Amino acid sequence: MGILGILYIALGYWAVGKTIWANKILLGTGQAFFLNRVFYAFFLGWILIPWALLKVFVFHG
Repeated sequence: MGILGILYIALGYWAVGKTIWANKILLGTGQAFFLNRVFYAFFLGWILIPWALLKVFVFHG
């Protein structure tokens, strides 16, 4: 997978928390949330990472 793949998943995981799951109350098991978040990070990271960076640096959200 390499360093870039691990970095992509890590940034995507962070971006999911900043975009899709921002200001949400989540109920359930931790494992289900982790796997769901990794899934979103892997498949939607290419769009969520720039969106999260815009939210943080431009809109201060």
